[in-house]
Amino acid sequence: MITGRHYQNAYVTRNVDKAVAEFKERADVRTVIEAEVSVQLWTPKGEGAGVQKLAFIWVEDLNVELIQPIDGEALALFRDALPDDDRLAFHHVCHFIDDWDAFMAKVEQQPYPIVLKGGTPGVLEFVYLDTRPWLGHYLEYAWMLPQRWAAMGGR
Repeated sequence: MITGRHYQNAYVTRNVDKAVAEFKERADVRTVIEAEVSVQLWTPKGEGAGVQKLAFIWVEDLNVELIQPIDGEALALFRDALPDDDRLAFHHVCHFIDDWDAFMAKVEQQPYPIVLKGGTPGVLEFVYLDTRPWLGHYLEYAWMLPQRWAAMGGR
């Protein structure tokens, strides 16, 4: 299932700082937003917290998300995809959804399992589908308030 507006390509890495420096050197970067966050996530194995270092790099209107899992079993989806060194490893693409409830009703009717969910209801919500058998990578879908979109660099 592919729907919504594709706006992000995401990579996992063991060294977000190094990756950000490389993007600044090699890409026409418009904005960089960096944060270390603790998030509460749902996975098929249960709920749990995870700490991750993130960078959102905007090149024109494409967002490149860099994810460095720090701590937490809930982050296995990212940690298990890390390369052995500091390189970037492609992980997923993300699509922006306008109507979250209508989208989630469609998710229940498609064949790809939900492997991760999180966010703050009414502010920002996201879900990952395991589309690796079809596309070779995960699909993330996200909805957020316009103010949240602007705060993360979207225009």
